[in-house]
Amino acid sequence: MNETIVCVVGNVATPPVYRELSAGPSARFRLAVTARYWDREKSAWTDGHTNFFTVWANRQLAVNVTASVEVGQPVVVQGRLKVRTEVRDGQQQWASADIDAVSIGHDLARGTAVFHRGTKPETPPTAARPEPDWETPRPTDAPAEPPADGRTDTRVNERTQPLPEPAAMT
Repeated sequence: MNETIVCVVGNVATPPVYRELSAGPSARFRLAVTARYWDREKSAWTDGHTNFFTVWANRQLAVNVTASVEVGQPVVVQGRLKVRTEVRDGQQQWASADIDAVSIGHDLARGTAVFHRGTKPETPPTAARPEPDWETPRPTDAPAEPPADGRTDTRVNERTQPLPEPAAMT
């Protein structure tokens, strides 16, 4: 499948909006990404154009984003880029760049963070099932004691002959 995977570094522009859907939790927020470049004439860094992306998070990532991300924080987002164009009634055509996030984290080059592992929801205890008996029952006509020739290997091959002795290595 041809997908465009992107890694974008920017600032959170809107608070995350959390929704509980039939497919599971979902959250979205806007991300502002401003290019910076070195202006030789001014000998200083200069801001370029700002791009805005709508970042979509699903399932556990949505829950964690809602609890962790606030407006103005620098984040790193990795996910699938989706560009949509639409024409609404009586308006001109517009385009929207969305990112279906796979991973979202704070940009530690611009600050510090403390990680807290999420807790898994408790699952109701299930009835204990007994362990299956994996032992293969012995055939009723198999000898219970070792053969008279003194061998301890009582396996037989397809022709019901005793297996040959292993060759000695010299």
